[in-house]
Amino acid sequence: MSNEPEESKKKWETAGLCVPGFLFLGLGIGWALGYMIPGLFIGLGAGLLALAVVRMKMSK
Repeated sequence: MSNEPEESKKKWETAGLCVPGFLFLGLGIGWALGYMIPGLFIGLGAGLLALAVVRMKMSK
């Protein structure tokens, strides 16, 4: 049997950690600088970008 579904699940689990990680990072930096909401949006955008990059790197 193929391990493809298991490998695909592992890729999404690994890449999926980027979004909440960068979201909290943006929240913390934004809070420290006094710009919490823009920090959240920047963290979310960076997390989604990192998710795409990690997913692309793991697919090769």
